[in-house]
Amino acid sequence: MNTLHTPSMSALPQRPIGPLSSSALGLGCMGMSEFYGASDDHASLQVLARALERGITHFDSADTYGLGHNESLLGRFLAEAPERRAQVLIATKFGIVREAGRYERRIDNSPAYLRSACEASLRRLGVDCIDLYYCHRRDPAVPIEDLMGSLADLVQAGKIRAIGLSEVSAATLQRAHAVHPVAAVQSEYSLWSREPENQLLTTCAQLGTAFVAYSPLGRAFLTGQLNPAALAPDDFRRHNPRFQAEAAAHNQLLVDALARFAAERGASSAQVALGWLLAKHPHVIPIPGTRKIARLEENAAACALPLSPTDLGWLDALFDPGTIAGARYPEAGMTGIESD
Repeated sequence: MNTLHTPSMSALPQRPIGPLSSSALGLGCMGMSEFYGASDDHASLQVLARALERGITHFDSADTYGLGHNESLLGRFLAEAPERRAQVLIATKFGIVREAGRYERRIDNSPAYLRSACEASLRRLGVDCIDLYYCHRRDPAVPIEDLMGSLADLVQAGKIRAIGLSEVSAATLQRAHAVHPVAAVQSEYSLWSREPENQLLTTCAQLGTAFVAYSPLGRAFLTGQLNPAALAPDDFRRHNPRFQAEAAAHNQLLVDALARFAAERGASSAQVALGWLLAKHPHVIPIPGTRKIARLEENAAACALPLSPTDLGWLDALFDPGTIAGARYPEAGMTGIESD
């Protein structure tokens, strides 16, 4: 596999998130704890350390990832070298409530739950203040104005520095921002998940809200290196509609075309997929996840990939939303997701 070579990645480009500064590329930490088969804490800590060495300063977690394990893992990483705390942006989330061993979830945005969830996250992370705190999923029974008021109270109390929302509509974002600035919106966005292009990306740009793109590599499918038939028994992608036999075969044709496009530019498919996001929007921050240092290095090099307007247009057309087979989540995973 050809990957871009850059002489140094110690200083990646920076992009603003409200009052914070983030590396243009972050690191999604979910897979270090759950959903993608077995993981190894020692190996994950090595990946986190190498990410920081490479200039990746934005680490994304949630209280539901591994039912607290992921935040505790980040807490261990920070405790290993106290100087790291000042170097990183820690993002985490609340609102999804699950039982151990079950994918199904309920949503809780109540003030009491929010306060208790924040305190629990602070303890697991071993920090006094969370840099970026997201509502992971919105409960429509709780007015967004009330939710933002509760989050603003946490800012005032010094528990969190900035507020984020995840998988909300443009209309919800506008209402929320009228109460308190929303520093970031996090939603799925990639070549094969283009829903934010309807209204949300434009609204974020108008409000000065960063857009954090999770699953920017299509849960690894866009890398061209994934065999859905070989997924671990506990890998949630086995139940994802886009990874089912007929849909996967159809989508593979698009990924094969992406691989040819990347090879012509001396890059990997992953680098093109990330470079597409970085080049299209100056307020987008992709957070690809990985548990391997080699993949981390590959992803970081995407920040140096030049893509022309013609390249972007070709990729847009190849992955036109109408050409993608399968929904992006199984039915249970759609709980709390808003659409424009």
